[in-house]
Amino acid sequence: MPVPRDETATMGNPIPIELNPVSEVTVDAALVSSGLGLEVAEFRRLMDHRKITVLCERGTGPDAGLYRASFYYQGKRVRLVVDRDGNPVPGRDDA
Repeated sequence: MPVPRDETATMGNPIPIELNPVSEVTVDAALVSSGLGLEVAEFRRLMDHRKITVLCERGTGPDAGLYRASFYYQGKRVRLVVDRDGNPVPGRDDA
């Protein structure tokens, strides 16, 4: 039997959550391919064939506007912290 909701109960502070925000960040393929030990053309081919796994994380709080992009291929990982325009942030690589 469902428990009636207590109309007097209050929630804590709401937390805004964005689902599927539409944003795209383009990273220089030469930076990533060299880190994976690949030529740019081979890197692009592997990306097109979905052989390279990509994880992109969006910064919050003091890191808002930054993105951490991780690329994985054959046990190797390249991680870059970039701004909205895809420019690497000095001192933040492999964070």
